[in-house]
Amino acid sequence: MSVGEDRIKDAFTQKTWNEIKSSNSWQIFKIMAEFVEGFEKMASIGPCVSIFGSARTLPDSRYYKLAEDIAFKLTMHGYGVITGGGPGIMEAANKGAMKGDGVSVGMNIQLPFEQTSNPYIDHDKLLTFKHFFVRKVMFQKYAQGFIVLPGGFGTFDEFFEAITLIQTEKIGRFPIVLVGTDFWKGLVEWIHEVVQKEEKNISQKDMDLFKLVDTAEEAVEVIDSFYSKYLLSPNF
Repeated sequence: MSVGEDRIKDAFTQKTWNEIKSSNSWQIFKIMAEFVEGFEKMASIGPCVSIFGSARTLPDSRYYKLAEDIAFKLTMHGYGVITGGGPGIMEAANKGAMKGDGVSVGMNIQLPFEQTSNPYIDHDKLLTFKHFFVRKVMFQKYAQGFIVLPGGFGTFDEFFEAITLIQTEKIGRFPIVLVGTDFWKGLVEWIHEVVQKEEKNISQKDMDLFKLVDTAEEAVEVIDSFYSKYLLSPNF
């Protein structure tokens, strides 16, 4: 029986009040422990940019090389880099940050098929989470911007959650950059033509919550220009 089938079966199994209370209480403490560890490790990292993208991207891919270049250039502008800690785009970004002697943070996640951390993360800045939602809070809380390269469901999830939280004013606005016109243009056109213009499910100003670029220079410029408007600069 698979893990998914076990969970379905367990959900329909009648439990006593003591079993429910005990299970839920311990779950809360485990979640709290993840938050506490994350807050303590991330509190002193300085200004960083979270970089997202597929774990399946190979080192010979142009997007791997682009992620590495973006991360390197970010360090040259005083920013550290936060990734999901795994292979692919994440590895490339941590590699670029380390190449530039910048802060290189990895927030790994426990998966059924173990995701191992890449070797380019600062030894004291590797965190491993069990819960996706705790990890996502860390990405949002400690990043001065998001740079999103081609990826799958996890990458889409981070992108859409960020623009939703900004749109609903649950968090302050920060720059969000989509890298790779060839990859993202279909989605962006659909959002603009169908979601915004045809169905009116978002407003025109919501289209300004993210920028679409193709080069490392453009990606870093979006981050820099956003903060220059507010007379802010990295503090190291």
